[in-house]
Amino acid sequence: MLLQVLCFGRLRELIAPQLAVELSSPATVADLWRTLREQHPALSAYEKSIAIAVNQSFASSSTALAEGDEVALLPPVSGGLAEPELPLVSAHAGLQREPINSTALLAQIKAAEDGAVCLFDGIVRNHSRNRRTLYLDYDSYPAMALAGMEKLAVEALAAFPVRDIRIVHRVGRLEIGETSIIIVVASAHRGAAFDACRWVIDSLKRSVPVWKKEYFEDGATWADGEPFPPDLSL
Repeated sequence: MLLQVLCFGRLRELIAPQLAVELSSPATVADLWRTLREQHPALSAYEKSIAIAVNQSFASSSTALAEGDEVALLPPVSGGLAEPELPLVSAHAGLQREPINSTALLAQIKAAEDGAVCLFDGIVRNHSRNRRTLYLDYDSYPAMALAGMEKLAVEALAAFPVRDIRIVHRVGRLEIGETSIIIVVASAHRGAAFDACRWVIDSLKRSVPVWKKEYFEDGATWADGEPFPPDLSL
């Protein structure tokens, strides 16, 4: 069977943005990973930290593969190559290259029954790890990232007494002071809005496939990112 393998974040530079891999049938994710390690020995260093998605859904090592499947290798996420189909929009989330308009988002989400709106604005700072940052570049697995943000919004709406949520993430090159992500939560009471907003950004940082490359005066590096939850790791 022939599979299309996509690489993201630092794995793009380690291997390639995409490659075709042929396996004997039947085969699982574990078989594919074994083949990839043989072809690209440097991948062995990532065995305990990456996740794999099949057709834009997280997969385990036992997941069966079929002819034509799209398989993605996902290093730990932290927020660059933007895909041509952007912007992407769902009921509660968006992924875009253009600057995020927080004023428009606030106007869109506010309603008469709300007593509070909590807004998280993630911005590009001018330093990281004791080095001066010049700019950032965000890479994503677009459709899966949008689906992941939408899923988090729906889960937060079910878990917290809040009325509505919006999540918008930007990709591509971002300058110092620009907004990389906005999360807006509306509710009758401020406590629930704060709690839901914090849960969404913390969960997003662990599971949504967006990666960040930091550019400094003396070079560039991919941000390490937070480890995937155990149930999503390879």
